[in-house]
Amino acid sequence: MGLQQAKLESLPFVTAEVNYLAPTAGKPRTYAFDPPPGEPKSTALPEPRNVPIFDARLIAGNLSLDREGFALVRHPTIVRNFYDDKEVKNVYYPAVEAFLKATLKADRVFIFDHTVRKRVEGAADIRGAGPRQPATRVHVDQTDKSGANRVREHLPDEADELLKGRVQVINVWRPIRGPLRDAPLAMCDGQTVEASDLVASDLIYPNRSGETYSVKYNPNHRWYYIPEMRTDEALLLKCYDSATDGRTRFGPHTAFTDPTTPVDAAPRESIELRTLVFHRN
Repeated sequence: MGLQQAKLESLPFVTAEVNYLAPTAGKPRTYAFDPPPGEPKSTALPEPRNVPIFDARLIAGNLSLDREGFALVRHPTIVRNFYDDKEVKNVYYPAVEAFLKATLKADRVFIFDHTVRKRVEGAADIRGAGPRQPATRVHVDQTDKSGANRVREHLPDEADELLKGRVQVINVWRPIRGPLRDAPLAMCDGQTVEASDLVASDLIYPNRSGETYSVKYNPNHRWYYIPEMRTDEALLLKCYDSATDGRTRFGPHTAFTDPTTPVDAAPRESIELRTLVFHRN
């Protein structure tokens, strides 16, 4: 049974604000570093909307990457310090690679980066300046263009052959400390997202440009979250899928402020791995 068949009115929910993309002239762009003089940091301005965000824990067994675009999995880890890049790459990367290969029945998995986040009240989200802050705008990490380009960027010698098969970019997101109550992640059911809701947006780095999707408000969107995630749980988020056979290809998501979060809740700490998942057929 998919989420659209579930009786939404029977699920607990919170009403919270999420930041969509406000109408903008031209292609939105954001600098990942201090912008040139006279340039704004971003032309992608937020359009806050209050939406119901449903508790998907009660229907977690029905979630599907191919249908909703996200899934909850149990994935214990022996990593002691997620702030230690060496330990993450030597211990966590191989474990996630093996887990995804088995869970998604993939022919190959390649992990191309990770991001650690720790919320600091009032801090700006600046790359290269300590832990990143939770992303508070509705977005998809990749676009139709940049998803394929990730293969060319990270596996250039094999890209032509790999791109003949199915390619996914899957984000593996988990709390470092739990149960997580502060700044949880909200996921939009991909079945409720129209192609016209997704707006390709430039992300400009000092030495290259990337592309992500910003997302326009659509009243048909259905939002879900997993309350009080534990450290032995992870969310799989679909950021790109080359398959065009009707399954969900892009999964919008965002951090949000849960109005039921206790005032003394520990600040959110999380880690996400971005992975390329390959199927020959």
